[in-house]
Parts: sequence; C-alpha cells; structure tokens
Amino acid sequence: MQDHITVLKRVALMGAAIGTLALGLSGCASTGASLPPAPATASSADYSYIVGPGDMLNITVWRNPELSASVPVRPDGKVATPLVDELVAQGKTPTQIARDVEKALGKFVRDPVVTVVVTSFVGPYSEQIRVLGEAARPQFLPYKQKMTVMDVMIAVGGLTDFADGNKATLVRASEGNKRYSVRLQDLVKRGDITANVEMLPGDVLIIPQGWF
Repeated sequence: MQDHITVLKRVALMGAAIGTLALGLSGCASTGASLPPAPATASSADYSYIVGPGDMLNITVWRNPELSASVPVRPDGKVATPLVDELVAQGKTPTQIARDVEKALGKFVRDPVVTVVVTSFVGPYSEQIRVLGEAARPQFLPYKQKMTVMDVMIAVGGLTDFADGNKATLVRASEGNKRYSVRLQDLVKRGDITANVEMLPGDVLIIPQGWF
C-alpha cells in the first residue's frame, strides 16, 4: 500500500512538472508572436563598406608599382605594405585607408596617389550578419547593401526539417537589439515574397526549433 501511494505521488509530481513546462513553452510562443514584424525596407542610401579582419586589399600607388601590393587585413585589424608598417585598416572605408597610406608614404615619396580596392569581403564583426538555430548551415555573412532575408536564407541553405520558420526572430543591433518577427516559413516554403525584408549591418537571425 505504501509503495502504491509513493507511485501516485511521483505521477502527480511528473504531471505538475509537465504542466509547468507546457506553460513555459506557451509563454515563449506568445512572446514570439507578440513581436512587431520587421520593416520591409531598412538599408541606408549613404552606406559605405567598412573594412574588417580577413578582408583582402589591393593597394595601388600610382607610378610606383614597387610600392603597390595586395595584402590581407590581419586579425588585429592592421595591414603592412612596402614602406608602411602597422597601419590600422579595421573600421575604416577603403578611401580612408588610401588617405592614410598616402600620408605614411609622403615621408618617402613626393605627392603619392593611392587607390585601395577591397577584393575579398568579410567586414568587421559588428557588421556581419549572423544566422543561429535551425538553418541548414548556421554561419556569419558579410553585409551587403540592399541584402534581404531571402539572400540570407539562400546563403545558409534554407531551413531544416525541424525549423519553426514563422517564429523566427530578427535582432537589430543598430536599434539597441530591438527584436522583430520574420516569416521565414512563408518565404522559403511557400514563396510568399511579402515576407521578405531588408537586413541591416549587425543583424542576428534566430530560427527556433518547432515542437511536434
């Protein structure tokens, strides 16, 4: 009889725990559903690309080919070219880097004219697009002007079979980590173009797992 009572108590405790878990999941779902939809347009017309570690720069010094070079931006954000050591490139536009190289070369060359072209794009960490959760290939992507969530989903290979795409969240760092809802399931699986929205530098896309 004592064993029977003990079993009943354990069943009751398990039932209470399951109920609590269900309430918690319900609360999470309602919270996700209450997020405002992400605005369809977001990119700025005056956006300029910012160089980051891992970018490859083609630095050309006019009429001085021996001073020209193709160099990577190191993990510490700096580059080194002929006659120029430890030049900070991270966080600057290609034009700003060109002016800095001109200033540094001005000690050795009269009126240098420098052009900087980015040939391989990674960008600074603060501007990369990050995709977490139930994407086929979660990863970070370099931001491109007018980039949309459709472009992001193509790059990461779409959704997994376990994704709850219509409860995905877009976290916008440029707006103080404000959260928006995005309808990835409608966009990817149903081809609903109205669910496509523009991305901004630093956006994080979180795709939750569905509960079946």
